[in-house]
Amino acid sequence: MNSNEIRKSFLEFFRERGHAIVPSAPVIPQNDPTLLFTNAGMNQFKPYFLGRQKPETTRVADTQKCIRVSGKHNDLEEVGPSPYHHTFFEMLGNWSFGDYFKKEAITWAWDLITRVYGLPKDKLYATVYETDDEAEKLWRGETDIEPSHVLRFGKKDNFWSMGDTGPCGPCSELHIDRGPEFDSDPNAFVNTGSPRYIELWNLVFIQFDAQADGKLLDLPAKHVDTGAGLERITAVMGNLKSNYETDLFQPLIQRVAEISGKPYLLDASGIPHRVIADHIRCLSFAIADGAMPSNEGRGYVLRRILRRAARFGRKLDVHEPFLHQLLPVLVDVMGDVFPEVKQRHVHIARVIQAEEEHFGKTLDRGLERFAEVVEQIRREKTTVIPGEEAFRLYDTFGFPLDLMQLMAREESLTVDETGFQKEMEKQKTRARKVGTFKEDEWDQAVDATYIIHGPTQFVGYDNLTARSLLQDIVFDKIHNLVRFAPKATPFYAESGGQISDIGHADFQYKSESNHRFAIRRIEIKGDAIVHIGIPISDDSLESLSGDGKRPISDFEVYLSVDSSHRIPTQYNHTSTHLLQKALRTVLGDHVHQQGSYVGPDYLRFDYTHFEKPTAAELSEIEKIVNDHIRENWPVTPKIMPLKQAQGLGAMALFGEKYGDEVRMIEIGDGETVISRELCGGCHVKRTGDIGVFVICAETSVAAGVRRIEARTGDRALHYLLERRNKVDELTALLHSEGSDPIEKLKKSLEEHRQLEKELETLRAEVAASAMHKLVDTAVAIGNTRLVAAEVSARSMDELKSMADALREELKSGIAVLAAAIDDKPALVVTLTPDLVKRGIDSVPIAKELAKLVGGGGGGRPHMATAGGRDPGGIRQVVEQAQAVLAKFIK
Repeated sequence: MNSNEIRKSFLEFFRERGHAIVPSAPVIPQNDPTLLFTNAGMNQFKPYFLGRQKPETTRVADTQKCIRVSGKHNDLEEVGPSPYHHTFFEMLGNWSFGDYFKKEAITWAWDLITRVYGLPKDKLYATVYETDDEAEKLWRGETDIEPSHVLRFGKKDNFWSMGDTGPCGPCSELHIDRGPEFDSDPNAFVNTGSPRYIELWNLVFIQFDAQADGKLLDLPAKHVDTGAGLERITAVMGNLKSNYETDLFQPLIQRVAEISGKPYLLDASGIPHRVIADHIRCLSFAIADGAMPSNEGRGYVLRRILRRAARFGRKLDVHEPFLHQLLPVLVDVMGDVFPEVKQRHVHIARVIQAEEEHFGKTLDRGLERFAEVVEQIRREKTTVIPGEEAFRLYDTFGFPLDLMQLMAREESLTVDETGFQKEMEKQKTRARKVGTFKEDEWDQAVDATYIIHGPTQFVGYDNLTARSLLQDIVFDKIHNLVRFAPKATPFYAESGGQISDIGHADFQYKSESNHRFAIRRIEIKGDAIVHIGIPISDDSLESLSGDGKRPISDFEVYLSVDSSHRIPTQYNHTSTHLLQKALRTVLGDHVHQQGSYVGPDYLRFDYTHFEKPTAAELSEIEKIVNDHIRENWPVTPKIMPLKQAQGLGAMALFGEKYGDEVRMIEIGDGETVISRELCGGCHVKRTGDIGVFVICAETSVAAGVRRIEARTGDRALHYLLERRNKVDELTALLHSEGSDPIEKLKKSLEEHRQLEKELETLRAEVAASAMHKLVDTAVAIGNTRLVAAEVSARSMDELKSMADALREELKSGIAVLAAAIDDKPALVVTLTPDLVKRGIDSVPIAKELAKLVGGGGGGRPHMATAGGRDPGGIRQVVEQAQAVLAKFIK
């Protein structure tokens, strides 16, 4: 079987046993702040295990895209040397949410592995938790596994937990003995780390709730969570020594060999090929699901992965950007299973290419920094590059340790490897903290302080008011808030870029008078919509809560959304749909939404595009949107199956997980369709309601991602009136009534530029004359001359120009010029060529003088600059220049 057949047969096996086959969740976790990336199949089902949501079905199977590069699953450094570790992999899994348990999980796993996949029974081992008698009995009694191959292990190997507290339980793993050709060590066995005995499938039985005191309480419902790595199973079934020999990697590896001209071998020389093939998968899927390389969070992790792949390309003597050339191969291998990679391959390739080009420049800067470090070490007369400095080169500029060691040897230096590893461990510790899941952190993130009894019905698409009974209410007297979940609400909770509604809630308890609260925050918790209210009057909270024992059934609430907040928000939301359509029309079909903000004051729309749109293109985009507004098209929400919406060409957010049934917003009259998008937000009834649309700003957000900010309705009109008033004011200032103020301004600016040029020429002449006179003040230091003076300069560039002129006048000597620029001291030290040939360097001189003004400096041997914080030290620089130079001139 190849990988596609293995994946397909797994899913079919469980479909036949009543499992719903669900799509993979995005690798960018949604609504889970505890994870940088989806790193296991169970991530998307976490709310079910925690009891915060009810599953639509109790039996599920899928193939989940996973990324493990941070936290406790930090496998990055293992990728390449190890035959099994990856940053990206597929996890085949089946789940039971309070349905079947150990018996079915064990017998089905055995049936699939032995009958369907045909793996030899006598080579298989099953491990169970040391106290799990039930699982051991099932393996020995319900399967025909060799009884002596059922082994017990402790908590480290066979017990799973989500965190220090919360759902947990024993697990049972299937291992296979691959034979002595994989490891001849006589001590090799299951769970010893031997490549001969490897894990195939982990079955987790979630049956306990771990308490802070260490006690394990039975969960009210027991669950099954299993995971089997597709890459590993494919390698085992092909009797291959490495996952990289499978059809999941070989096409990529062979393409790397073609690009580099270096054939792939299974030994250490093939590590670069393996690293690149692995990393391009990780990068592509992360970018396809909406992530972007950056300097923080998951973006920083992606940047490190990309730079690691690029560095290994250099080991193959590939010094130009090349990773993007692997995208067509990846699409061929995985595009049918994960269509998002195929749909976004142009965007992915452009992002990777731009990042790789940027890294080339960073690497050049790193080489400069390395040269500075070497120079500093030689001045200090040591031979070791400090570990902290080595790690900075690794972390900031992407230098691997072995490259630094090679470069250090060329300079007759060594690297403090121990110090480097200490810094590396610190970083891993920080990463582990980021990736560690804790129940209380999850609670804090969703503010889960309620006991919700059922879903809240959202009625706000057509109504801005509603009367409802309550499911739950919590009186927070510490923060003077009320938190409650009504059975129905018109309040929209932030989602899909649209911000939450605000408004009022009037509570009625029996025959008491109303208690009014201002609603300023809405949250989604499971299927409930939780409202947070601030009392309007000081005694509202106290009087509403009473003795704290009032039955929930006696409360009723009248909810009212602030229309002045919601209606312009609807203008902006519908406008984002029109804007995306216009962007794709003008710029091309590669444009996709990358993020958005939809509020009452303005809209922000992030989109994929690799260059700044021209003024003409932006004008055309703005015109198209306004044309559709004036055409007054109907805006119609339609509920339909996901596949039907996709068949109609509906736009969807990449990285968003949709259910089987979706809400599609259609703009048009049926015959003419302007836009179709999957969207749960609030919209106008007709596009004419928007009134007018105006683009206020267009900027760059990241490589390959741009941003448009716009206003609609009254806000747009106010913006245009403000702009017109400014134009009128500019016209008056230019005295250009009756003529084009732009042309007059251009003429005035050109005249100003000409005057500036003339002034600069005069300044240069004056400076040259002044420099000529300064030569007469030169003093002798040994067999050379020094000119040190305080001058007047408007910029560092002007000060350097003066120094250039003075160096020419000196013929042979050293010049030190100092000036106060914007109330800050600035210094320039320059040497004539003959002194540079003698080995005199301006940099250490500038650094020494900079101490007098509280700063530092740098540059090149013939000229160095310095700055500082204390302009009062300029006089000292001039006065002490002679003494300072005497230290460096012999």
